[in-house]
Amino acid sequence: MILILAIIFFVFGLIIGSFLNVVILRFNTERSFGGRSGCMSCMNRLTWYELIPVFSFLGLKGRCKNCKARISIQYPIVEFISGVFFAAIFLKFQNIFFANTLVFSFTYAYYVTAFSLLLVIAVYDLRHKIIPDTMSLSLGIFTFLGLFFFNFDGYFSFYPHVPSLLEFLSGPLIALPFALFWLVSKGRWMGLGDAKLVISLGWLLGLSVAISGVIVAVWIGAIFGVFLIILSKKHGMKSEIPFAPYLVLGTFLAFLFELHIF
Repeated sequence: MILILAIIFFVFGLIIGSFLNVVILRFNTERSFGGRSGCMSCMNRLTWYELIPVFSFLGLKGRCKNCKARISIQYPIVEFISGVFFAAIFLKFQNIFFANTLVFSFTYAYYVTAFSLLLVIAVYDLRHKIIPDTMSLSLGIFTFLGLFFFNFDGYFSFYPHVPSLLEFLSGPLIALPFALFWLVSKGRWMGLGDAKLVISLGWLLGLSVAISGVIVAVWIGAIFGVFLIILSKKHGMKSEIPFAPYLVLGTFLAFLFELHIF
């Protein structure tokens, strides 16, 4: 039963991931988020069987059926990661699902929305090496409002309440070191966008788990950065490496396993 439900949520995540790709590719362009999808090369409108998440990419062997242009690997990767997010968050809250469907619905909707926004930010930063203020602000408002409806003291669940002072300060406190790094280095060590993003992570997870997520992100980023330096001269010490993808991965792992490194 649990496996079947997890698969259902995974498929739902794949579908949402397809829309997230649209947001990533069309954000800050003249194209709207609505309308039929088409090939980015020949602009040919896609049929329904070309829009099936992941499977269409595999079936078409990564090429447009009309012009044979390569389809970005981003499409299936974002869809798959989105599916993993949706299934993993269901598994995390499966006990609430069977105990109280209403509470589960609110809790699940909040966290999948937050991590969907984080996925968009991570991929956008990876593509353009910038975190748009609009995205950071949207996530910040969303997670700040979440302080009043979700409790992360020992567990993550729907719990309307008046946040404590520490809950209010969890975002600014964890963002302060990032802002100082940006200020001292004049943007050479870290972008200000990372500091803006981390405010939301503190409000989303609470101070302890958010700090753990940042630490995991730094570890993963350091390991990956060393490999880039060793394997490619192109990605030397002076290369700009976006940090948001590592932050999102570290945040998700800390959330999923409720890490408290300290």
